[in-house]
Amino acid sequence: MWFIRDGCGIACAIVTWFLVLYAEFVVLFVMLIPSRDYVYSVINGIVFNLLAFLALASHCRAMLTDPGAVPKGNATKEFIESLQLKPGQVVYKCPKCCSIKPDRAHHCSVCKRCIRKMDHHCPWVNNCVGENNQKYFVLFTMYIALISLHALIMVGFHFLHCFEEDWTRANLILLDLLQAFGLTREETAEVRIFLHEKKQPLKVSSTECSSFSPPTTVILLILLCFEGLLFLIFTSVMFGTQVHSICTDETGIEQLKKEERRWAKKTKWMNMKAVFGHPFSLGWASPFATPDQGKADPYQYVV
Repeated sequence: MWFIRDGCGIACAIVTWFLVLYAEFVVLFVMLIPSRDYVYSVINGIVFNLLAFLALASHCRAMLTDPGAVPKGNATKEFIESLQLKPGQVVYKCPKCCSIKPDRAHHCSVCKRCIRKMDHHCPWVNNCVGENNQKYFVLFTMYIALISLHALIMVGFHFLHCFEEDWTRANLILLDLLQAFGLTREETAEVRIFLHEKKQPLKVSSTECSSFSPPTTVILLILLCFEGLLFLIFTSVMFGTQVHSICTDETGIEQLKKEERRWAKKTKWMNMKAVFGHPFSLGWASPFATPDQGKADPYQYVV
């Protein structure tokens, strides 16, 4: 079992699970279960719960999978001799973890290890994103973005169809504001009649839409909107960044440091298969399918 004992990372991982479970609570008990449209509730409930389950499963795999750590303290004379280096070949030793650093590996100060093809250390999964768990991190960002978008769409429909009985109160406030800005009483009365006529076809009882009081419902939905919008933007950007990194076969650290490419250039499709597995299948979208990346060469330490 691989687990990083980092206080900040553990706290971020707990917050991640809490936010997903909060969204689950609001979607189920505020929007879907009280709804009288059973087909709408069942379909959206199945889709949202499936995406949430896949997101949390991907989070667990990304957090508990060894990202590609190099054995600690293997920079011994015996091990170097076992590599059978040719004249002129050079190996690099990491001074922090006393290990022989493979090509494209970088030291993580949080994991306190050198990580193969390290992209970055992500506190939200309390782990490095590296050679062995990049697939799970990409799936995590994708599924979080999808459930965020799904939740925002459902909140939009809920506001449209379930709060018409508060229309009158909002209209009265609007009329007071219009009168304060110079509308005559006759003009205000005409607007009042117009709004009264418009609201009749839309009248729906809020008891059909929520088990909670209207103020509590509004607060829960506003918080869900804020959470969904924030994570939709954040995870969409991360997902796009990771896919671009995979297609170009260049990690985030390598891009940041502008390291010179010393490895063979491959096509984008080959790079995708190297991360998600050979061949292309539905397993690419499953956090339970371990990608078949081929056997790693334990002696790729020379440059």
